[in-house]
Amino acid sequence: MSQLLGIDAGNTMIKAVLFDLSGRVLSVAECAGETHQPQEGYAERPVEDIWHGVSEAVSRCLQQAGSAANEVIAVGAAGHGNGLYALDKQQQPLFGIQSIDHRAMDTVHQLEASGVDKAIYQLSLQKPWPAATPVLISWIKQHQPERWAQIGHLLCAKDVIAHFLCGAVSADFSDAAGAGLIDYRQRNYSRELMALYGIEEALALLPSLRESCAVVGHVTSRAAQLTGLPAGIPVVAGIFDVVASAIGSGVVKTGDASIVAGTWSINQVVVDKPDYQRPVFMNSIIENDRYMAIEASATSAANLDWFLREFDDGRAGNGAARSSDTVAHVEPNAQLPLYHPYLYSGRKSEPAKAGFYGLGGWHTRADMLFALFEGVTFAHRAHIDRLRAAGIPFTHAILSGGAARSCIWPQMFADVLGMPIRIAECKETGALGAALCAGVGVGVWPDLAAAVEQAVQINPGALQPRPERFAFHDARYRVFKRLERAMSEMWREVG
Repeated sequence: MSQLLGIDAGNTMIKAVLFDLSGRVLSVAECAGETHQPQEGYAERPVEDIWHGVSEAVSRCLQQAGSAANEVIAVGAAGHGNGLYALDKQQQPLFGIQSIDHRAMDTVHQLEASGVDKAIYQLSLQKPWPAATPVLISWIKQHQPERWAQIGHLLCAKDVIAHFLCGAVSADFSDAAGAGLIDYRQRNYSRELMALYGIEEALALLPSLRESCAVVGHVTSRAAQLTGLPAGIPVVAGIFDVVASAIGSGVVKTGDASIVAGTWSINQVVVDKPDYQRPVFMNSIIENDRYMAIEASATSAANLDWFLREFDDGRAGNGAARSSDTVAHVEPNAQLPLYHPYLYSGRKSEPAKAGFYGLGGWHTRADMLFALFEGVTFAHRAHIDRLRAAGIPFTHAILSGGAARSCIWPQMFADVLGMPIRIAECKETGALGAALCAGVGVGVWPDLAAAVEQAVQINPGALQPRPERFAFHDARYRVFKRLERAMSEMWREVG
């Protein structure tokens, strides 16, 4: 029976998942990555670390599958968007910068102070922010000229995987669009857009653009030796991981909405064209006729991973599932503390810091976890409010990511957002989205909609918002927002 392999490379973990053509998980393996922080605000991961993580995860995934590994017919990869990964002119690793990096904050401020950011949005439908790919390219050019001179190819995270597997230097439209590299008037790179960032030379360093499902090469004998994959099987261009998670959770048609609660707070809706009443944070492309309106920031379940790592004997992993029973026993009341989930960034280019507010000596660890769960959900609500204010209609959403594995967090999402929430049956939605792209690429399905219809199962029961809990959280959300405004000046001072 034919199998598809999906690889999902986030900021913290690389997963390899083997699926059959019904979307059933046959085996899964993961390899944790390490973020290097040579200076405050830096977040780096060497290209070699991605290669190692892919080799380890794929090898163990196929070993678990046993004989099924011989039935793999195609490979697709999803990877975190933005950030910047570079190869030299001999296609050897140079450096990798993750999408939680803050080094280029001053570059963003310069673009905003000059008003160039508005011109950038007109072309790319993307607001500059510190880890946006063209912002980082500009920063490297300005601050590290020796490194800039060495660059031969500029890639996104999943492009590093495709290069490792098949030797192709490629890019796809979804990732390039989400990274702010696409001029939407042309649906391509443009010199005019690059000139606004002062990086016209980067055009020669960017790979040719392909559709996410397009085959870009075949597994090399070297990659086969390292991973256990059959040599010669097709590798597709791959896809931006947030779009992959949407597809893997069944969100592919106009008006469908996806919430991904992982490292990032991802809130996205499929639209026919990116024509809004006000700007949204980011846009991406699905196939060749639909777009994804995205509001996002690094303010989601990674906050829980930090809390458990630092205050729970260093344990991490499955944090939402492990903490849910604790939070479930907290009785909602107005005296509970509030939490700003800004460990890694705020929702804008301005500096923001995380913090618990209203703590008293009577509060417990459980109270703090409740505040953290709620604060993360509030950050999602702020993004969803912006999507609605832009005139993008949707009435329900499908939740995926770490928070979806909790027995109480999905209901809190429904209560805070005031709308029904459904859960994708597959927990590995990013890898599934990548695998479905691979299936379309080799002709298993004619398009992603057909792939989703056959291979994505959604929990039939929707979690309905409870009016009394909506009122409770809504009142606290308003205090949460007032605290945010009150703290903004202090955040700028402490930078």
